Amino acid sequence: MPRKRQSSKDLPNPADLAESVPLRTLPQALDAERGLLGSLLVDGERVMGLCADKRVVPEAFFEPSHRSVYIAIEHLAAKGQPIDGVTVSNFLTGTGELERIGGLQLLTQLAEAMPTSAHAGYYADIVMERYLRRVLLGTARTIAEDAYDASLGVDYLLSMAEQKVLAIGEGRTQQSSTLDWKTSVGESLAALRNQFDKPGQFTGLPSGFKGLDEKMRGLQKGAMIVLAARPAMGKTSLAMNIAECVARGKDIMERPFREPERRKHTVLVFSLEMPQEQLTKRMLCGMANVSARAIESGLVRKETQLPLLEAAARELETLPIFCDDQGGLDVMELRARARHVNKRHPLDLIVIDYLQLLNYREFAQQGQQVMVSKISGEIKAMAKELNVPVIVLSQLSRNSEQRGGDEKPKNSDLRDSGAIEQDADMILLLRRPCYMGSRVPEHDDATLAIVDVSKNRNGATGEVRLNFDGSVTRFKDRIEINPNMIPGDMEPVNTP
Repeated sequence: MPRKRQSSKDLPNPADLAESVPLRTLPQALDAERGLLGSLLVDGERVMGLCADKRVVPEAFFEPSHRSVYIAIEHLAAKGQPIDGVTVSNFLTGTGELERIGGLQLLTQLAEAMPTSAHAGYYADIVMERYLRRVLLGTARTIAEDAYDASLGVDYLLSMAEQKVLAIGEGRTQQSSTLDWKTSVGESLAALRNQFDKPGQFTGLPSGFKGLDEKMRGLQKGAMIVLAARPAMGKTSLAMNIAECVARGKDIMERPFREPERRKHTVLVFSLEMPQEQLTKRMLCGMANVSARAIESGLVRKETQLPLLEAAARELETLPIFCDDQGGLDVMELRARARHVNKRHPLDLIVIDYLQLLNYREFAQQGQQVMVSKISGEIKAMAKELNVPVIVLSQLSRNSEQRGGDEKPKNSDLRDSGAIEQDADMILLLRRPCYMGSRVPEHDDATLAIVDVSKNRNGATGEVRLNFDGSVTRFKDRIEINPNMIPGDMEPVNTP
């Protein structure tokens, strides 16, 4: 009687499947292991270089005695010592392992069985292939064990499973930094030559603000950029203004970026505090220069303002911006989501609003400071993994308000963890004097906003002065009169 075709509705129970799978021998290739070790004993220097290229590690050898021999060979190679039966035997004698692995007889057998090292690359490929299969099986077993833990959420489990599996592939394809050194030097020299030919050109992606770019030299790939402020200072507005400029390929004054950045760039925004609709409304009003509050109050005419909003909407809907506004995200899930978007649409910038609203379930029971420090480290790792600048917003503590004086915030005011200051490549501290009391200089200037570039691994530090229009939640380069210029002629300048 023919078997009934199985549909998606009557798939077997995973538990039944697990019980029906017989015990199997782990993937291994002992002959290939012996062939590779024999090749190393015959032609140590060349074959060790080949093993480095293929990222062969001691754990790749299934047989413990083979693993010990490879560790000895690795140690000798690192010390620049010759590799042969005698030197390996002496090393293993010194560690007390020679007799345990079978004595000098094992080394003699390995060397005599392999008169040539011509096939060493083939053996290394087989050894690593079997090793990766074992790693994959071990990872799958760990994922299965985690899935039985009812205290772990499904989203967290999926994120962790994806990260663990992808880490295997990343470890396989990642190259040693020594292999890239020559290329890195060449690329660095080419970049310096370009700066000679085009002085003043940024090395990173323009932020859209002239003063900020002069300090930061643009948003650098792989950099974690912390934008911090007390509440109501406008840090979300500034971050979204930068995101808008990057996505449009224009600066905040509507001037196109310089080549080769004169194009639209893909931006991913994680809005943990504000819903996407509110963000888009802000951006729409800012681009059209129309006050949302004035519209709500009936203080503007529909005939004149609506066409401006419609024109801005036609451009805004074409911009390569992706927004994820789910609140309470786990940082590992955030990394997984960023990874997914980057695969489909290679990213140029990520914005996270804001750090203290993220969770990290694995460390949630260890206190807020520990959790925030771990979150900060994961964000930095994500920036390096995806090789894009990540702007992460952060709250500041009340310390600056309690110090008195001009109340300027400091890096140490970053809320909940000093690890944020350590992980960040750049720190931007935003303040608005009009909110900081009458004793603060320039407190009567309602439009003045000051961004203190207080940490910068890639350039200069110092203050950048901007204008802020609260009616359209928009920052702009500050226009100030230069007394040496012809009257009526104005330019954006950055004054201390």
